[in-house]
Amino acid sequence: MSTNTPPPRTWTTRQLVALLVANMVLACGGLLVRWADTGTVAAGFWRVTLALPILLLFAWREPGGLARIAPRRLVVLLCAGVFFGLNIAAWHIGIDKTKLGNAALFGNAGSLVLMAWGVIAARRPPRLPELLAIGAALSGAALLMAGSLEIGHANLTGDLMCLLAGLLFAVYVLLLNSARRELPPVTVLAGSMLASAPVLLAIATLRGEAILPHDWTPLILLAFSSQILGQGLLINYLRYFSPLMIGMLLLTQPAVSALVGWIAFGETLSILDVVGMVLLATALVMARAGDRA
Repeated sequence: MSTNTPPPRTWTTRQLVALLVANMVLACGGLLVRWADTGTVAAGFWRVTLALPILLLFAWREPGGLARIAPRRLVVLLCAGVFFGLNIAAWHIGIDKTKLGNAALFGNAGSLVLMAWGVIAARRPPRLPELLAIGAALSGAALLMAGSLEIGHANLTGDLMCLLAGLLFAVYVLLLNSARRELPPVTVLAGSMLASAPVLLAIATLRGEAILPHDWTPLILLAFSSQILGQGLLINYLRYFSPLMIGMLLLTQPAVSALVGWIAFGETLSILDVVGMVLLATALVMARAGDRA
């Protein structure tokens, strides 16, 4: 047997529960963004800023972490952080305009972009599963956007902003490819967020949003749940699962988001919405299944 064969991924029930909790916590982020009494992008600024000191502390204590990072690598992290800030800004704007279930699905569209980039980087024609994933994604997105357009142009704008967020997140991941191979995970997350906070503050200010909240509770919960708990669990436990398993677990996000949207805001789904969600969700799973990274 070849010595280059990677060992099979094994996971425990505890790790599975941790990853499920991470996805469910991240899925509730849209609710907290809407509850915040700041602007939507300003909520993203506080999400990052309130979490940053805690993550920097962990990164500083991490073996081979922030205290020993090379200047050239820090520049890469900061550039990636700009795109992470743009990602959060676009997604939060979209959350304010479209259904929470739509926002979760379109916000995760970066998986399809990364799949397409992998095909381009490998300089090969796309395989049949990849073509099917793209076809399912386009069909699902068209159905969801048609449903949003029936409600109003604002909802369609929200869909497009969340789709933009997914594209920006793919750029963020691609920029961090080399850094993730050389640096520990919390250092990568915290280092990139150093640039995300100023970007979010600048966008919120240019949009004329309210920056300082009257009630800090939703923002503190958002920072702790999304940026510390959710992202922290993901970076610690994703490595135990296959790409296909990650894709399946990813589907808890739009499901929980749609449920939260229905309970909290009365957001209902039509038959076409459900079909569109199933198609787009299937495409995301197929994209993950084809991931070899």
